[in-house]
Amino acid sequence: MGSAREKLVDGLYGLGWAGVKKLPEPAAVALGRRIADFTWKRRGKSVLRLESNLARVVPDASPERLRELSQAGMRSYMRYWMESFRLPAMDTARFGQDVELKDDHILREALASGRGVVVALPHLANWDLAGAWAICHIGVPFTTVAERLKPESLFDRFVAYRESLGMEVLPHTGGSAFGTLARRLRSGGLVCLVADRDLSDSGVEVDFFGARARMPAGPAMLAQHTGAVLLPATLYYGDTPKMYGRIHPEVEVPKTGTRSEKTAAMTQSVADAFARGIAEHPQDWHMLQRLWLDDLDDRADQGEHA
Repeated sequence: MGSAREKLVDGLYGLGWAGVKKLPEPAAVALGRRIADFTWKRRGKSVLRLESNLARVVPDASPERLRELSQAGMRSYMRYWMESFRLPAMDTARFGQDVELKDDHILREALASGRGVVVALPHLANWDLAGAWAICHIGVPFTTVAERLKPESLFDRFVAYRESLGMEVLPHTGGSAFGTLARRLRSGGLVCLVADRDLSDSGVEVDFFGARARMPAGPAMLAQHTGAVLLPATLYYGDTPKMYGRIHPEVEVPKTGTRSEKTAAMTQSVADAFARGIAEHPQDWHMLQRLWLDDLDDRADQGEHA
């Protein structure tokens, strides 16, 4: 039986899905901005962590500039939620109008090759909107993996929401996700994975903005195991309701080295592509958790929990 806090969280998310999608778009936008600014002014742990992460991305930023970026970051984060709550009720024709990806021919050509495609994304802008674009505009369903949230009913809401958009959603835990993803790829399918934060503690160490971080090995391992094309993608918001992004060139499997060495090299290439996109649009990177290894070490030294 869930705790009172878990029930409250689930109830608030349920209210969001039920209520926000019924609001006129301008009202939803205004509501998101008000919530973002209220949260930012409180200077809670998530906002301070976002600011600390942004300091890594923009190391020469003044304290005033970091505060501006973190406020813009919270507004971007709430824009993601307002859009996500409204996605199931939106006209699917809008997905093609509201999303513009540079070099999307790379993705189309990779899909046409029949090898299967792994698209790896960071927590930039709205990856759910990008997924809806792929399903409705390119006409390709895809499989993804979601972190198992607490309470369980909240995770079920996330799964139902994403499946309503046409996605196949697998839980991150349970051990069977990799095999299912591999089967989808071997049949020429599309797999999309948010891959800038390792949830398993068994990821690959990479250099990320000049310090060590750990990122999931899954995208690189899937490409090696199945022969699929591995494509990093980055997204960002513009000043209009449109979302923009880029499909980066294929990360190829190195011709030499052990499997672990190839995985490390490929994951570093993915991290480098993420870094380019994040550096160009830092306010759209929704990383409100600890990411770099020295931050994780500091937490352990202080006796903090995840």
